[in-house]
Amino acid sequence: MSHTKPLPLDVRLMQAAGSALFALLALVLLGALLAWVMRLPVFNIRGVTVVGDVAHYNALTLKANVMPRLQGTFFTLDVAAARQVFETMPWVRQAVVRRDFPNRLKVQLQEHQAVAFWGEAGDSRLVNSFGEVFEANVGELESDNLPRLNGPSGQSAEVLAMQRTLTPLLARMDLTLTVLEQSARGSWRAELDTGTVLELGSGSTPELVARLERFLGTVTQASARYGRSVEQLASADLRHTDGYAIKLDGVSTLDTIDKNSSKSNR
Repeated sequence: MSHTKPLPLDVRLMQAAGSALFALLALVLLGALLAWVMRLPVFNIRGVTVVGDVAHYNALTLKANVMPRLQGTFFTLDVAAARQVFETMPWVRQAVVRRDFPNRLKVQLQEHQAVAFWGEAGDSRLVNSFGEVFEANVGELESDNLPRLNGPSGQSAEVLAMQRTLTPLLARMDLTLTVLEQSARGSWRAELDTGTVLELGSGSTPELVARLERFLGTVTQASARYGRSVEQLASADLRHTDGYAIKLDGVSTLDTIDKNSSKSNR
């Protein structure tokens, strides 16, 4: 019976090394082929599909404004970097970017919903429904009849929350809040569509609500004593402990309205 003589160790090592080198070469060639394929012009990003509740952008405008700033093909594009590019667009609050084979992107956009202006009169910054300040072309607003909010930096969400709290209280008397400001010390000041200025003072939200409700509950009677309507109220100072002070158009004196008696003292 014949037996096959084992190959010498050095021969076996050479064969193994040759196989390993061949496999490595094959992987290198395969990697180079894949890299070449991934960069073929056919995979260059050529279009964008936009989804979401979008009012200010469409696929054509995004293609014109964003596509030149994107780098890479369908395979090599940095999706995170692409998302940041989309989010630099003025009305875009958030973008989710996905690849759409073979050469498109599918982008889900969330736009800012402008609910107020922010800053001093003439400032074109806006506040969205989340209380975030952003900048955009105000000429593209669906309505420029927005209230103006103002306050310390970083307090836009708090000011918006207060505006949302006070607005329905004023609406009961057909009054509209047009300006709401918070000072650096936390004091609140409001202006109405009638031109009336309300000094609300500082304090918690329930405290401000209580002052405003006290005022709204008696101001009609107080102004009527002087033959004036609520619309002719120039200003009201609600910071008094036991009442508020009002100034009516054509009446130069300041009147304090006691919350218990609802009487005017001149």
